[in-house]
Order: sequence, then C-alpha cells, then structure tokens
Amino acid sequence: MNVDDLRDLALFAGLTDAQLGELIDGSTTVPIEPGADLFHEGEPADFWWVLVDGAIALHRKIGREDTVMGKMDVPGRWAGGFRAWDDHGVYLASGRGIAEGRVLRVPTNLLRERIDVWFPLGGHLIKGVYGTARAIESTARQRDALVTLGTLAAGLAHEINNPAAAASRSVSALDTACSSLLSSLRGLAGKVSEDQFGRLDSLRLELGSRTAILDPVDLADNENTISDWLADHDVERDWLIAPPLAAAGADVEWCERAADVLGDALEPGLEWVGSTLAATTLLGEVKESTRRITELVAAVRSYSQMDRGSIQTIDVTEGIESTLVMLGHKLRDGTDVIRAYGDDVPRIDAFAGELNQVWTNLIDNAVDAMDGTGTLRITTRTDGDRIVVEFTDTGPGMPPEVVARAFEPFYTTKDVGKGTGLGLDIAQRIVAEHHGGTITITSHPGQTTVQVRLPHQPIPR
Repeated sequence: MNVDDLRDLALFAGLTDAQLGELIDGSTTVPIEPGADLFHEGEPADFWWVLVDGAIALHRKIGREDTVMGKMDVPGRWAGGFRAWDDHGVYLASGRGIAEGRVLRVPTNLLRERIDVWFPLGGHLIKGVYGTARAIESTARQRDALVTLGTLAAGLAHEINNPAAAASRSVSALDTACSSLLSSLRGLAGKVSEDQFGRLDSLRLELGSRTAILDPVDLADNENTISDWLADHDVERDWLIAPPLAAAGADVEWCERAADVLGDALEPGLEWVGSTLAATTLLGEVKESTRRITELVAAVRSYSQMDRGSIQTIDVTEGIESTLVMLGHKLRDGTDVIRAYGDDVPRIDAFAGELNQVWTNLIDNAVDAMDGTGTLRITTRTDGDRIVVEFTDTGPGMPPEVVARAFEPFYTTKDVGKGTGLGLDIAQRIVAEHHGGTITITSHPGQTTVQVRLPHQPIPR
C-alpha cells in the first residue's frame, strides 16, 4: 500500500504525504476475503482498522446467532483502535469480509503516538473523553452496586433478626425454666416415693400426647381455670405453673389426678411438670429459630454462589426461591407470591449467580410496579427444547413506548436510588449472550409478564 491509496480518503484530509507515509510504514496491509474474520468481538482492540476498498460486515453474537449490526463499505470507514486511549478497550463487534479489498491495520501504540505528535490537543481531548466517560460509568455502577448490596444486607439482617431474637428470648426463658426445674426437684426430694414419681411422670407424658389448645381465648380461659384450682389448693406459685400446664392441654380433671398422686408434695410436683413442659417447648423454639437462621444462611450461599463454580447444573426453581428469601423484606408487607412451578422442568447448565441477579431484577421491578401491594405469580414450565420462566405482576402495566425501550442501555423509569442497579439491558445480555435464551415483555393494565426462555442443552464453556 502506498500514499496514493490513502490521499483521497476524507478520514486523512489535512495530512501530508510524509505523514501518511509514516502511518503506512508502521502498519500492515491486510487483504479482505469474503467470509474471513479480521477481528473478533470482545478481544483487546489492539489495532485500528481503516477500510481502503472492499467491504466488511460488523456482527455481534446474540444468543446463538450472529447478528449483523452494520457494515463498512465506504473507503475511510474504520473500526477498533480503542486501546490507543483505553487500556481496557475491546472490539465491540466482529469484522468479517463480504467483498474483496484491503484494510490498513494500524497498531494502537502507533496511532496514539502519531496523534500525540500531529494533533496534540486532539489527543488530549480524546483521552479526557475516554477517561471521564469510564470514570463516570464506573462510579455510577459501583454506587448502584453498593446501594443494592446495602438494601439486600438490610433486608437479610431483618430476616435473620426475627429468629435470632426469638432464640435469644427462648434461651433466657429456658434459664428460668431450668432453675425452676432444679428447685422443684429439691422440693420433691424425700417427699415422694419412687412409685409416686413414676406415676407423676406418666401423667406428664400423657400431657405430651394431648393436642394443645390453639385458640388464644380458650387457652386463656383454661389457664385461669387451672390457676384458680391451684390457688384453691394452696399452691403459691400458680402464676408460674398454670401457663405451661394449660398450653400442654391439662385441665382440672388432670390436676385432680395429679393431686391424688402427690398428696402434700402437690406444689413442687406440679412445678416440676410445668418446668419440664416449659423447657421442652422452649427448646423447640430455639431449634426452630436456629433452623430458620441456617436456612437463611443457606439461601444466601445459594444466591451468591460464593462456594461454587461459575458454570454448574442447576435447578432454576432453587435459584428463584433463594432470591425470594433475599427479597423477603420487600414481599412481606403486601405482596402475595403465587408459585406455579412445573414438575417436568429439567435442570440446566448455567451461570447460576448471574441468573440469580436476573431473578432479583425482575422480582424487584414487579414489586416496585405494584407499589409493594399486589400479586406476583412466578411460573416455570417446559416448552419444547426450552424452559420458560414467567414473572407476572398485577401492577398498572407499561405503556407501549416504555416496553419498546425497556432493554435499551441506561434506560430506566425509576427514580435515583431505586431498583437493583441491574438494568434490563444487562439482564437481557445475561440471558441472551451468556445462556443463549430470550427475554420478552408483554403488558397491559393489571397484568405485566416478563418471560425468560432458556435452552435445555448445556451452554458453551
């Protein structure tokens, strides 16, 4: 290639023959062959490609299809070269020849050096634009990520606080019950025979097999009745003994039988029974509370996928459920969640953590659309070689012009500080580019459905 090939290109207007010669000397002429790739999407943009003649198609991989985004068919059109000013610059599309010709491949270090020499002010401006744009985008995304992390952490703290507080209360009450239990045993020592204690224990076990009174009013009435009976029998600590007996289903008839067994040891005997019942109940509450905390921690681990590989065989339903746990604080106050999970939905190979981010975004959007009050229906099913996941909310719906732009980068209808910080454009990229699926929206007043379709077969690794 010589200077004559470049002199008439509008791109190089204003450059002298000597300057064009310097550019050519440090560059390479690459022939264009139909069907042959010149550069690839996502790879470092280490070269600046300038079309001299012929034609190049610019295409991107969307899902499993190569989609033509445009073409370079006018001499002087260019692509790439971003690493001349951005160390992280990559090709935004792949270049494939469609008509024979030539392209000048200029190394980015040469491009940066020549522009700094020929157009020093222009070079500074380009660097400033790249640096400012990247800094603003990075700061905005980091802030959104931190806000999202803070929101999820606050919600998780609220979820864990309830069972943790319940466990703490139960442990405190258990300490009192154990002290009462030991005190009652001291009171029974020397007052009851082995036979009496055995019969008392049988009465205690009998209460354990009864169905406790669940209605609060009936429970309170029964507690008052037992308390009165205890007072009539000179039991001083009726306030401590009556509640656990009533909760276990004891009645006056049971108390009379216990009195026949215990005689003068009625108070310490019933206190032992009540303390034993209370301790059993409190241990059950501690067990349930700690089980709930364990489930929450497991849900967080499942959601974050912090202990697993990036690609794995997953059950989509498990990911949705762990996401619902993470967003539980938003769903509790007025959102009814209806689960319609299909029994025939197979496990798939996927980037589990990324899909969980998508579910978070879609559920959060649905709750916000309903202003926190309404019904969210989550459906999973199989459709041919795809699994289908649908999120349907009862919000006011989206106007057609909003639906049309929903997947555009940086487009949002939310106020600053709201949402998950994961735009629908990124959700679409995760679904389409990383998993070979599709994501669509259908909406009318009272019903908006976001549908995600994912392939059964493994994704490329």
